[in-house]
Amino acid sequence: MRVAVLTVSDSVAQGARVDASGPAVRKRCAELGWDVMAITEALPDDREALETFLREFADSGDVDLILTTGGTGIGPRDVTPEATTAVCERILPGFGEQMREAGRRLNPRASLSRATAGVRKRALIVNLPGSPKGAVESLDAVAELLPHAVDVLRGARHD
Repeated sequence: MRVAVLTVSDSVAQGARVDASGPAVRKRCAELGWDVMAITEALPDDREALETFLREFADSGDVDLILTTGGTGIGPRDVTPEATTAVCERILPGFGEQMREAGRRLNPRASLSRATAGVRKRALIVNLPGSPKGAVESLDAVAELLPHAVDVLRGARHD
């Protein structure tokens, strides 16, 4: 499975803070045996820029899965779920539900996450929280579903 990781953070994009979440997600993907693309980006919390990135990567056919980290909370600049919803042709609410359910067992603040997932063309887009720990825990909550979902997008049957 070919994976792109995008960190959504004003401070990381401006170089004011070192990205910890993107590398944590990339490391976990590699541990799962997924092919993490060399191109990993950091964008500010800017809906238009995020939508453009998601559209271009999903439409390129170069990736099967786009994982975003950051911008899923309730802060005034948190727009990742809105950008994801805007570019997706189909929304998969079960992914966000499963990540929040698993997260609440470890941290009640997981209920504040608005992470979502959806499909654009033949790419799956999944939002993860911005903290390294929360991002990896959320990824682990849905990791076993992702290869199957990608296979189904490629035409495989559900059985």
